[in-house]
Amino acid sequence: MKNKVLVVIPAYNESSNIQNVIKDIKSNIKYVDILVINDCSTDNTLDVVKKNKVKCISNLFNSGYAWTLQTGIKYAYYHNYDYVIQMDGDGQHLAKEINTLFKYAKSYDIILGSRYLKDMGYKSPLFRRIGTKVFNLLVKLFTGKSIKDPLSGFQCINKRVIEYYSKYDNYPEYPDAGLIIEMLLNGYSIKEVPVKMKNREH
Repeated sequence: MKNKVLVVIPAYNESSNIQNVIKDIKSNIKYVDILVINDCSTDNTLDVVKKNKVKCISNLFNSGYAWTLQTGIKYAYYHNYDYVIQMDGDGQHLAKEINTLFKYAKSYDIILGSRYLKDMGYKSPLFRRIGTKVFNLLVKLFTGKSIKDPLSGFQCINKRVIEYYSKYDNYPEYPDAGLIIEMLLNGYSIKEVPVKMKNREH
């Protein structure tokens, strides 16, 4: 039986980027459904998404990245998806790299797309590099596992994680190192794989 895979894209004021993101996925990855969560954008993000004829949920008020993401994960849980690909709406994540993540989907609970595991040509701002190193140290301190890019929003999660996240009462505002630590300590397996990303254009 074919796996059901949903790409969840939180979007806030991404009218300049979201069309290219959707077109990139439609052109390169045929086995996924796409769901955009419009976080009460004040530009015409919603119009652009509707024009591209993909599923869209619009928040009634601006909820922030984490709750918007969790909305998409809840949708996946209630519609019985096997996997969720978390992808940003700013164009940094490349659709063809979904295949890179999905290659490991049957062996691990969470697959992180990493900018820093290998040099893939991504130019990161100084403060992000510093923050990434700090969070990496925290993850290693609490779990003994090194995660080079704990701030990555490009992830594949399986059905077990979909259910766990969808029922999480206080989903963290910044679902990065703290959530990775919690998942590792709770026995979930995490695989970090190198992927190409680009800096946002707009």
